[in-house]
Amino acid sequence: MKINWGTGIVIAFALFMTFILYFVFKVQSDSKYDNELVVEEYYKHDVHFGDEMVRIQNAHDLAQKPIITNTPEGITIVFPVVFVPKNIKGNVSLYRPSNKKLDFEVAISLSNSTLLIPKKSLVGGRWDINMEWQYDGKSYLTKETVYIN
Repeated sequence: MKINWGTGIVIAFALFMTFILYFVFKVQSDSKYDNELVVEEYYKHDVHFGDEMVRIQNAHDLAQKPIITNTPEGITIVFPVVFVPKNIKGNVSLYRPSNKKLDFEVAISLSNSTLLIPKKSLVGGRWDINMEWQYDGKSYLTKETVYIN
């Protein structure tokens, strides 16, 4: 049986469509390829974008900024000594881009200038850290990405 070029193009096109549809269904049905949103209510979050930029600028304008580091004990956040630790309020949100179920928040409550997030509560990989904090009536937002081994 001889296939002309028109039939060959139709067969090739049908095979290509089948190939693409197979991968679309595989990604949509397999939980390994979960495609969750980073923020649940994206548009509500987007409305406050201007306020967020002001808080980021406030943190950027500080002469001495908080330092977020990855240590063997976990993630350490060290506030400058010019701040009185008991007057710093806020929370640290840790987002795991690959798995929403691992996200958590830690309240900032300091007796000294250091906050430690223990390594036992952190799974290896990338963590996005959003630290929202207030000091003397002024709001700040510090964003950082840390990789845990």
